Amino acid sequence: MVGDNNRRDVLKGTAAAGLAGLLGVTGTGLAQDQGQRLSWHAGGTGGTYFPLSNEFKTVIEENTDFTIQVQSTGASVENVGSLARGDADFALIQNDIAFFAYNGTGIEAFQGEAIESLRGVATLYPETIHVVTRPETGIETIEDLEGATINTGDLGSGTQVNALQILETVGITTDDFEEQNASFAQAADQLRDGDIDAAFVVGGWPLGAIEELATTTDISIVEISGDTREQVLDASPLFAEDEIPGGTYSGVDEDVPTVSVQAMIATNQDLSADTVESVTRAIFENTDALTIKADFISEDTALDGMSIPLHPGARAVFGPATTEAPTGNETDTGNETDTGMTETTTES
Repeated sequence: MVGDNNRRDVLKGTAAAGLAGLLGVTGTGLAQDQGQRLSWHAGGTGGTYFPLSNEFKTVIEENTDFTIQVQSTGASVENVGSLARGDADFALIQNDIAFFAYNGTGIEAFQGEAIESLRGVATLYPETIHVVTRPETGIETIEDLEGATINTGDLGSGTQVNALQILETVGITTDDFEEQNASFAQAADQLRDGDIDAAFVVGGWPLGAIEELATTTDISIVEISGDTREQVLDASPLFAEDEIPGGTYSGVDEDVPTVSVQAMIATNQDLSADTVESVTRAIFENTDALTIKADFISEDTALDGMSIPLHPGARAVFGPATTEAPTGNETDTGNETDTGMTETTTES
């Protein structure tokens, strides 16, 4: 596993220099170079990606000849780089980050550095935006975050991208708050210790780090609702309405309206179609063996929100994917959000 400090250094370099240098490195993760062992990059241990990836590992190993090595990472943006280099065969990423990477837009790390080798395998479940705080901070709306100390997620992560998008939507820029960058588990510790006022945490509920925090510390979750939610939805069609059910976390008894993106499995175009088809069938023919987000993961919805071209191996399982792909509109900070929709058939 890459250490947090080393990973942060790598991501800082990526953001500063783009991915051009990284793409010239040939990795060793692709299955055809590794026999039957596949590398699967997940996310932090306090989120949903890591435990779900380990459930996928069990299902795949029980139903194919492959063995799976699951690696904890900084999640979406870092995982895109791993797929591009060939260091990972499969990875979990957000569908909005996949779109930005494939099109070379949206965030600084990808500007002008389109990752055209990125391919989709399947979408999975809503990645719910949690804005977690403590009741004593008095933070009740997104607008109240101005002037606060906020953990926006690991540097370069999809969580950080979403956090800055949402804050910018209500007129809060990085000059208007003190930003901290750490994993979900570290963010929970910071909230518990009073070192930050709020944290953005993006993932399928319930998130382990927040569940654990709520057992020892009073928490509240900030609503993204009303006009604010409409502004966020208008800023990017890759956001969708969502809700955290009351009782998901101790002490949070009422439903919390919010927004979400979509979790997806991605791969590299160079991975063989047979390998991708075998892994995909193993997962989607054995969803009854899953316990995490199992209600959302099905063959019927596996192409919902697919934002990049589908790998031929996945197309053999699901058929062609005709999706609505966004077109970009640049914002004041240089990040691109999406205001238009263009139909794209993602078949290759």
